[in-house]
Amino acid sequence: MSETPPPDASWSRRELVRTGAALAIPLVVAGCAATSPSKPKVFAPLVSKRLKIGVIGCGGRGTGAAVQALRADPNTVLWSMSDVFADRLESSVAGIAAELGADAAARVQVPPERRHVGFDAYHKVTDDPDVDVVLLTSYPHFRPAHLAAAVANGKHVFAEKPLAVDGPGIRSVLASCEIAKQRKLALLVGFCWRHHDGMRATFDALHDDAIGDVMSVHTTYHTSTLSKRPRQPSWSEMEFQMRNWWHFAWISGDHIVEQAVHSIDRLAWAMRDALPTRVTCLGGRAARSGPEHGDVYDHFAAIYEYADGRRGFHSCTQIDGTPSDNTDYVTGTHGRAAINGWNPESFVMLDRKGREEWRYKGENRDMYQNEHDALFASIRGGYPIHDGVRSANSTLMAIMARMAAYSGQTVTWQQALESHEALGPATYALGDVPLRDVPIPGKTPLA
Repeated sequence: MSETPPPDASWSRRELVRTGAALAIPLVVAGCAATSPSKPKVFAPLVSKRLKIGVIGCGGRGTGAAVQALRADPNTVLWSMSDVFADRLESSVAGIAAELGADAAARVQVPPERRHVGFDAYHKVTDDPDVDVVLLTSYPHFRPAHLAAAVANGKHVFAEKPLAVDGPGIRSVLASCEIAKQRKLALLVGFCWRHHDGMRATFDALHDDAIGDVMSVHTTYHTSTLSKRPRQPSWSEMEFQMRNWWHFAWISGDHIVEQAVHSIDRLAWAMRDALPTRVTCLGGRAARSGPEHGDVYDHFAAIYEYADGRRGFHSCTQIDGTPSDNTDYVTGTHGRAAINGWNPESFVMLDRKGREEWRYKGENRDMYQNEHDALFASIRGGYPIHDGVRSANSTLMAIMARMAAYSGQTVTWQQALESHEALGPATYALGDVPLRDVPIPGKTPLA
């Protein structure tokens, strides 16, 4: 299965310029403008070079991604790391070393001078000429700036999803994708289900017309409320919000963008990555309360409309004491499927009478490891993976649904892409930061 987006999901330079995503787009994040591209490097197959890895964002996902990257290729070393908070960085180094055991001394080479802390610390990683591959696993809000700095400095990239939290961020990401393509840099995004063995085979069968033409898709991400961290006396308001980042829309994009985007990406996948024309989305906040829950919603229900008349549906909840579901319900002209990645028995296609038409019988390796294996194999082989544009499109699908829910309005693809609503504070420092009011559909304006 190709890692390259199909033609209908690609963006031409003309479209990038028309939507304001010209290559020189300025994006100021963490107080610094995105780095201008330096002289392009041409990467030949790296058969024997020891690849040095940098990590930006040292929470749980950054720690896991670093271990997976090191296991993906034996001739790699962890070289440089950065995070806003020193305790997260130090905990990550310890966690990675513990996972690697006896190999840690040779594979984890991050002395104090290559441990960087602060909002601007990511530049120390991306500007390091020794770093070959950068793992972007920090807060979603900062992903566009981190990606811009990485590709400007000629780094291959693993970027965790989502790629942005708003329209300006997506435009910056698309500009970075264009630079990465021009410079032949690998860019793999953490939509891990696209690297799950059973899911890939199942979606391949779906696209091979196992149940005929896909007519509708309904994906779900119904789960419980994520944990919250009570305020500590030593924390500023900024630190409080960042320590509880999944409860604040400016940092996370809300849970439809940060978490349920996996299911929205699978909706796109089932639709062969065709772009929806518009979305209507219901949403609100029925079960959340208290300052630790920030300003995000706890439920969304989106209806995506496509140019050919089809509709795709997505619903997600974060409400305790309610049923859980993470299934992709697909209806075709000749049958149906209910695909759940956590249940290998669901990798089945049924005809209209419920009789089995197809079943996956292969193995299911660790999808998180699979994606890093694919990334490093592409770097070594000189055929750099690039799924950035496709992943930006999936991220924008989630963003446009959130915009529709917050405003109560139907939002078109172009409105979302061209939106000037930039989430986040004007400056970045561990001090005061305003708390946004919870959006009210029909009253909160569409920006």
